[in-house]
Amino acid sequence: MQKPLYILFPRALLAAAKRFHRKQGWVLSSHIAMSMMLALFPFVLFTVALAGAVAGMLSQDVQLEDMVDLVFGAWPPAVAEPIVSELYAVLEASNSRLMTLGGVFALYFASNGVDAVRLAMVQAYRDDDPRPFWKCRLLCLAFVVLGGGGIMATAFFEFLLPLSARYLADFFPQLTVGIGWEGGLNGLLVAAAPLVAVLACHIWLPGHIHKVRHILPGAILTVVMWWAASWGFSVYVSGFARYSATYAGLAGAMAALIFLYLNAAILILGAEFNGALIQALDPKKR
Repeated sequence: MQKPLYILFPRALLAAAKRFHRKQGWVLSSHIAMSMMLALFPFVLFTVALAGAVAGMLSQDVQLEDMVDLVFGAWPPAVAEPIVSELYAVLEASNSRLMTLGGVFALYFASNGVDAVRLAMVQAYRDDDPRPFWKCRLLCLAFVVLGGGGIMATAFFEFLLPLSARYLADFFPQLTVGIGWEGGLNGLLVAAAPLVAVLACHIWLPGHIHKVRHILPGAILTVVMWWAASWGFSVYVSGFARYSATYAGLAGAMAALIFLYLNAAILILGAEFNGALIQALDPKKR
């Protein structure tokens, strides 16, 4: 007989914490954080290059601020501001063309961060990954390309929707467009982007495809804990931490690395939570 959810979920969360500790989750989190830190700039550079190539074909301008905000909008300001300022400096000096040797390397290095997440997902779900190396690498590359395309499409949608609303308001004077809804739309997109990314990781990165009802609890738990961690880390950095006293000019990079380390641990914990739920619902998989 299946236990009620109010009993099943806390037990699964406790089991996920034990599995996280037993599988050296903190060590794997550091690997993911370092890989994501190394992949962060290449990913944004690739996204900007991809947006520049598409915008060139459409004779449009690239809205860098919108795309950067979609990547760093959920980060604590004290952590994001030093990274964003350096990122803009790199973007000003970089080549925005897509098919360059640097663009190819950026694509490959960004895929390493995805591959680190893939390894964590396979381990959390206790899957045996039958895919060969080349197929896993192509999957990670596809994630980078689709992620960059998704950010670009979201930024374009964020620009196009207000423009269409103003056009409709001019064409149909009886329609009233509220004030401040554009800022709400930006906040909604920034909030939805992490959930979509986490769901994509849980669906396609493990060795086998699991049912949506099996992966949705861990994905929601991950996003909720990310929001809480972002708020808590923002308070900690702005009020207590003094990384500049220890790391000097590297303070911004170290704060970002620690923030990514915390988020990686939460991502693994969410996957372990799903793995524990699957075992609880299906005793044959124990």
